[in-house]
Amino acid sequence: MRLVHPRGSLTGPEDGDLVRVTPQEAGWTHTGLRVVALQPGVERSVRTSDAEVFVLPLSGGLRVRVAAEAAPGEREATYDLVGRDSVFTRVTDFAYAGRDSVLTLLSVDGAEVALPSAVCERRRPPAYGPAEDVPVEVRGAGGATRQVTGFGIPGAWDHGEKLVACELLTPPGNWSSYPPHKHDVTAPCEVVNEEIYYYRIAGPDQVTPSAQGFGLHRTYTTTEHDKAGLEPIDLDVEVRDGDVVLVPHGYHGPCVAAPGYPMYYLNVLAGPGADRSMAFCDDPDHGWVRGTWDGETRDPRVPVTGAAGIVGERTVRSNP
Repeated sequence: MRLVHPRGSLTGPEDGDLVRVTPQEAGWTHTGLRVVALQPGVERSVRTSDAEVFVLPLSGGLRVRVAAEAAPGEREATYDLVGRDSVFTRVTDFAYAGRDSVLTLLSVDGAEVALPSAVCERRRPPAYGPAEDVPVEVRGAGGATRQVTGFGIPGAWDHGEKLVACELLTPPGNWSSYPPHKHDVTAPCEVVNEEIYYYRIAGPDQVTPSAQGFGLHRTYTTTEHDKAGLEPIDLDVEVRDGDVVLVPHGYHGPCVAAPGYPMYYLNVLAGPGADRSMAFCDDPDHGWVRGTWDGETRDPRVPVTGAAGIVGERTVRSNP
């Protein structure tokens, strides 16, 4: 299985398909992601097939119309998503559509939209998630302070059957997904999830995604994975704006934002369990680090964003 996909290597068959990862293409069973670029005033039709999806604006706003695939002419719901200028400027509203749906996406000014997905059994009705209801959590402390925007996590969004998704924002120089953790079939984990990391990296102005910046991503296996017959992984890679990293199993983390360049990633998770869960197991060599955060100061740049816009202590610069 190929785990690292640089920007532009996962384009789909239609114009505007910036990223397309189906379970079949990934080499696993449950989790998928599509990112589409909408041209101003041009409708785009998307079929969800056997998967439930979120409609998550990355930049720009759009109108979403949802219909059942069995009756595509009978509209079930219409949502106007306000969206945002960039993933680094605001927490966004979003929509949900069940399997066997036909989505019609239309943006007056153009937009980039993520469609995280999970294969599921039942079709659930469409729904809307206001930005104001999305929980924003500050995790870690010191150089490991980061923001978790839990728009599609259990407890905050329980409308789905399998799909779990959240956004991470990491200030320049900080570490995320740390301590390294796993959610696979090896003990003592109780929850198995396939996971996608979709990266966006801001440039010097701190808000506009750019090819100039970079970060680091780590995934690895240890002896318990060897004993379980899982493929060894030893991945320590530079990631840039638009890159996709697949995590089929193993410990993953840290994800490190290079100094000067804010890091965003969209996490998409799904697995075989009957209940949606983000439960994980820390690498026992590094889990003790969590206990040191109680007495450590959190980075004042976090939280980075909220429903009203930028909230962290950072300076937005003009592009050089």
